Amino acid sequence: MSSTSISPTSISPTSAPPQAATDAVEAIVEATPADNNTGQVHRPRRLRRTGALRRMVQETVLTAADLIYPLFVMEGEGQQEAIPSMPNCFRYSLDLLLEEAKAVWELGIGAIALFPLIPHHQKDNAGTESYNPDGLIPRAVRALKQALPELLVITDVALDPYSSEGHDGIVQNGQILNDETVAVLAKQALVQAEAGADFVAPSDMMDGRVREIRKALDAEGWINVGILAYSAKYASAYYGPFRDALDSAPKFGDKKTYQMDAANAREALKEVELDIKEGADIVMVKPALAYLDVICRIKQHTNLPVAAYNVSGEYAMVKAAAQQGWIDEKAVMLETLTSMKRAGADLILTYFAKDAALALRTEKGKA
Repeated sequence: MSSTSISPTSISPTSAPPQAATDAVEAIVEATPADNNTGQVHRPRRLRRTGALRRMVQETVLTAADLIYPLFVMEGEGQQEAIPSMPNCFRYSLDLLLEEAKAVWELGIGAIALFPLIPHHQKDNAGTESYNPDGLIPRAVRALKQALPELLVITDVALDPYSSEGHDGIVQNGQILNDETVAVLAKQALVQAEAGADFVAPSDMMDGRVREIRKALDAEGWINVGILAYSAKYASAYYGPFRDALDSAPKFGDKKTYQMDAANAREALKEVELDIKEGADIVMVKPALAYLDVICRIKQHTNLPVAAYNVSGEYAMVKAAAQQGWIDEKAVMLETLTSMKRAGADLILTYFAKDAALALRTEKGKA
């Protein structure tokens, strides 16, 4: 075989190349004229020599505009409750939520995602509080849009915060009902749109819910309200701290009958394609860090913006290791978020958003 018929990209990176291919590549290298008789022609380190040079050729640039900050809201006034499994994260009463949102906006973060802590007495199997027009989330959205009209507000569409069973859908005889749940999700999305939400974000993984939400929104004239679909949401063990934050853990079983199997990647493409056909404006992978390969595949599959959710367990692990002095928290945080963008995420939901924006501002000031 001619040596010119072999290219490095034609060799599988996951297995040892055939000997013939190895010999051909070595022949190409050996045939190239040497630099200063050292045998070294290409010196990639030339482009790493100084900070200014590294910044000039940097392939992936993380900015505050890439980040979406998830915030937890609860009833009450003047209250800020720490979440033990998520250091530096809090549940905010509405008045303090507005202060936090203003601080986030001033850092250059253009969007927040809202999640409610619902009192137990307001929960039931049908999630009826989820579409109460005077409920916690609609009130929070109205207050946020009045105080910060340019801030993008994204609302979660799911039943688990409102469910007495802790599941994302209506439960009957131990089963999660799909179509009956979708009808409630459409009502929930409408109430959120009417309150002023810029995007509704169905996170439940019920089949067909994007289509029904889009139909409901359009029928009521909310054609400019977008849908950020949790298109590839896995039944992950990384969600534990989030469920602590909202007291929304399942009361029985798990969510594997409706959320995706962690072993599957091709299935994610099917889920994404269905959501796109049903009217999604942005598709998302959740979690992010253990699913960078899925983010990459989806980015190659669609021209829609791709979001990734840097979830509570991923956040908590970094925080715990940093508290032990085992890692440099700031460096690991930025490296982790950059890896998600490098994999193909256009947007990243992360509890690190505020800290990352501050760190990026500091780095820019030093440049």
